[in-house]
Amino acid sequence: MASLRDIKQRIDSTESTKHITKAMEMVSASKMARAEENARAFVPYSEKIQEVVAHIAQNTDAEHPMLQTREVKKTGYIVVTADRGLAGAYNSSVLRKLQMTIQERHQSSDEYTIIVIGRMGYDFCRTRNLPIAKSILGVADQPSFADIKKLASETVQMYSDGEIDELVIFYNHYVSAISQVVTSKTVLPITNVEKTSGSSSQYEYEPNEEEILKTLLPQYAESLIYGALLDGKASEHAARMTAMRSATDNADELIGDLTLSYNRARQAGITQEITEIVGGAAALE
Repeated sequence: MASLRDIKQRIDSTESTKHITKAMEMVSASKMARAEENARAFVPYSEKIQEVVAHIAQNTDAEHPMLQTREVKKTGYIVVTADRGLAGAYNSSVLRKLQMTIQERHQSSDEYTIIVIGRMGYDFCRTRNLPIAKSILGVADQPSFADIKKLASETVQMYSDGEIDELVIFYNHYVSAISQVVTSKTVLPITNVEKTSGSSSQYEYEPNEEEILKTLLPQYAESLIYGALLDGKASEHAARMTAMRSATDNADELIGDLTLSYNRARQAGITQEITEIVGGAAALE
């Protein structure tokens, strides 16, 4: 049985851990609120650019390689993870989805390449010798488009240059503070553009539709990547907040159990002392 001193040290240590996890929970809650606001603020732009692309694609004969499906000889995977842990299953779930997809679809590493956002994903791919084409680490908690513009444009250019024939992104979709869903979305080719319901906007294009598509489609693809990153960041902060809240609750429970053990050990010690005193007094009589 542990001594009173050992139990007291464990209680003090757990109390210190509880203070840390509580502080991390509050910080993550604040970051989550801002990240959720950023993700929602980006939606109107995303919907509008999708509406314009859909209008051109469905109402004209303009063509663009990004709108055409071709034989897939090599696939590019973008995986959005965090740069730190302590976020529950946030990183492991999306990385597990990536690994399962690779195992199901590919026989050789020559058939795919990976673009990594976040150190956890980078370390995962590197330790398993998965091919990494590009990576970006240390993304801000509230990222701007400028932070990933180079990566996004270079990745889209890989498709335009024929280095990859398909681009798929894996990330955690933010549903609520307690729910994040691993999501995979095909970024390129762009085959699922649909008009926003209820939209009746009319457009006049200058100089022509094909020139507009040449400029607009790469921006649209880049916006999908940035939107997934914003969604993923909101999910990351929510997952970390939930994980730290659970850790704080577990610390409270452990402190309660240790305190009970401490009181029992202390009471046993007192009882033992009383017994010895009574026994000694009886022996003197």
